[in-house]
Amino acid sequence: MKIAVIGADGQLGTDLVKALARDEVVPLTYPEFDVTRPERVHLFFRDLKPEAVINTAAFHRVDECEDEPELAFRVNAIAVRDLARLASELGFVLVHFSTDYVFDGRKGSPYVESDTPNPLNAYAVSKLAGEFFVRAIAEKHFLVRTCGLFGRGRCLEKGYNFVDRMIVLADEGKPIRVVDDQWVSPTSTEELADRIRDLVRTDRYGLYHMTSEGQCTWFQFAVELFSLLRRSPRLEPVSSRAFAAKARRPLYSVLENERAKRMGLPDFSPWKEALRTYLERKSFIPR
Repeated sequence: MKIAVIGADGQLGTDLVKALARDEVVPLTYPEFDVTRPERVHLFFRDLKPEAVINTAAFHRVDECEDEPELAFRVNAIAVRDLARLASELGFVLVHFSTDYVFDGRKGSPYVESDTPNPLNAYAVSKLAGEFFVRAIAEKHFLVRTCGLFGRGRCLEKGYNFVDRMIVLADEGKPIRVVDDQWVSPTSTEELADRIRDLVRTDRYGLYHMTSEGQCTWFQFAVELFSLLRRSPRLEPVSSRAFAAKARRPLYSVLENERAKRMGLPDFSPWKEALRTYLERKSFIPR
């Protein structure tokens, strides 16, 4: 397949390019390729004639989205609308990623695809708007919600993922405050990319939840990380309120991969196993 990957040098994009190595992959990176420039994007894809376009571009600095909602909507919703229109016009399959943050966390058990979203912050609203555009406009689409990504590539938006950030803070020798009341499913971008490779070869279009198996708080994730590293930094569990972040986060945003399991895609690893594999492949711990 001829597959264009938008954000190919980002954390997820890097692993997607690797996972799709047997395909004709066209890596697209910012600023040379800017999803918010619809005329240029249209001309590019009209000439390229891809069979599938995978969009990993997003503005996901959650607190900054509260101050810059117009930018959040420009990247996470309007640009996605334009890609969906192109997918419909040119006939390619659109793969787009959304977030666990579209839920408010009140359910208290893992969210499935049929659960009703109720976003709590500007970032999540913009991502949900992008979802609506994809589902309404692009007939051939895969819309994938995921959570807590960590991978070997660089997270271009934030500059780091949670795992690498924790290691940097430990190296600084200062106390590390980590929220202990937000429940998530940390997810390996390598495993996610492998599932997308399999999914894009089907015609089972629609919405999917895709995360590593299991759940934990961010504090529990940090505890497991340093246990694997055999390090003992000063970790301090705190509540979300202690951080006084601008954007409200759901206290429980664990996703259940219900549809992916139903269609027979390979199961994800438990998050602890995925974390160990990540640390081994980055040579933080021996194999």
